[in-house]
Amino acid sequence: MKLTVDFDQCEANGICVGIAPDVFELDEEDMLHVAVTEVPADRLADVETAVAQCPKAALKLE
Repeated sequence: MKLTVDFDQCEANGICVGIAPDVFELDEEDMLHVAVTEVPADRLADVETAVAQCPKAALKLE
């Protein structure tokens, strides 16, 4: 599955980082970075949780 981020909606609050720190990262300026665009099958459950928990619905899986 492909992971996308709507950076206009993202508040960089870090919930996704707490759930899947190997996929999501916040830099020193609180900008979100995504380590992968194609989510590996073994990380899908955590990424789905991060998408569901995003308070601004900025994360999408397609």
